[in-house]
Amino acid sequence: MIRHRQNMVGAAVCKWRMARGYTQEQLAAKCQIKGWDISRATLSKIEARIRCVSDAEVMLLASVLKCSHADLLGADLKEALEVAQTSRPS
Repeated sequence: MIRHRQNMVGAAVCKWRMARGYTQEQLAAKCQIKGWDISRATLSKIEARIRCVSDAEVMLLASVLKCSHADLLGADLKEALEVAQTSRPS
């Protein structure tokens, strides 16, 4: 079974989370404090790039990780095209 990458931010979320010294459980708890009901398992799926991430979720993650949304999204247009072409329509 081929897994399609569902987001561009997963690897960056993991990188920033580890740079801040947070476990997935700690990051999920910090997101919950901000009002987003997210579990550690869901965060794991985001980092593994198998769960879609909305614009609002990117903004919230950036806020909790104390980085910009651009830090999470990156600027790789080639990757953006690849993700767009392999994502399943909703």
